Amino acid sequence: MEANNEPKKRIYWREYVKDIPKNDYFYFRSCIRQTFFPGAEQMFLKILKNNLNINYKDDPNLTTCTGIGYHSDIIPLETVHTMVARHFSLMNESGYSNFVSSCVTTFGVMTEALEMWHEFPETLEKTRENLYKTTGRTFEPPKAIAHASDIIYLYRNEIANQLKYRLINQYTGEPLKVVDHVGCHYSKIFPQHGIGGAEFPKVLSEMVKAWGGEIIDYPERRHCCGFGFRQYFIKESRGYSLTHSQTKFESMEPYHPDFIITNCPGCNMFMDRWQYVIQETTGKTYSEDDNGIPVLTYEEIAALLLGYDPIEIGLFMHQTNVLPLLEKLGIDFDKEQFIAMRAESMQLQPQM
Repeated sequence: MEANNEPKKRIYWREYVKDIPKNDYFYFRSCIRQTFFPGAEQMFLKILKNNLNINYKDDPNLTTCTGIGYHSDIIPLETVHTMVARHFSLMNESGYSNFVSSCVTTFGVMTEALEMWHEFPETLEKTRENLYKTTGRTFEPPKAIAHASDIIYLYRNEIANQLKYRLINQYTGEPLKVVDHVGCHYSKIFPQHGIGGAEFPKVLSEMVKAWGGEIIDYPERRHCCGFGFRQYFIKESRGYSLTHSQTKFESMEPYHPDFIITNCPGCNMFMDRWQYVIQETTGKTYSEDDNGIPVLTYEEIAALLLGYDPIEIGLFMHQTNVLPLLEKLGIDFDKEQFIAMRAESMQLQPQM
């Protein structure tokens, strides 16, 4: 037989298919999310327990992943690796081996450490040495690492079967128009570890479709939210952060989205609060009703559609008002209490 010299066809999509663990999660909380939208994490854990019957460990001994300090050039890499190793050590003690992070920066930091240890084994040995010298601990890496949005994506259809509400406008009967924003540290640092990679991340869009909504594409869909760490933490550079977010808002405005769904705590905070800043400083809003475009995490949306109370979810803490979205969805809740709690929250929250 003649040899077949034709080039082998490469199917790129296979490179972005992710094996997501199905149960027994060691959960790592987010610094930003606990501070600004603490209800989001609680909803994720409640959905795991009450709706999906999934086991998890929520360990109070965990600390920051150091991601913000690392990406701001404050914390050196060896320290980051030692902190990552400590968290893996706690996971080992728990008996769990599937590491699930709430924050995409944590996801990026942990993935980067694992990739570096694989490519440069000497860094792994140095990390083991540093961990033992500083804490007396040893560790083994996780069998699997996932972001919390991977888990909701994995079980999106099981959640769809339990929904009390769907992403349908109760006044028009039409699917809500949704724009997704996938965090850079989930899809761009190591694209092969995110569902769909950097160009076609579908972790959020498939949730929206499963729950009755319509995903809207727009020119700056993959553009950074504007956080950028150093671009915000240096006060004189915050204009760069603001204008990046503004670029996204102006790009999506002609499509009249009903809300933005995110999977990154920082993205959620900045896209929510920069709208408030723009409205207060210029009077500009990016919606037809002059409210702005509500920005919610995937946990908040899932919990809302499953019938959890908007107050328990903590939606009153958003600076871009979520109330118009709740009314479109026909959510049954104590509207007067929600308005009162939102007014109090707006007075207490520090401004950007």
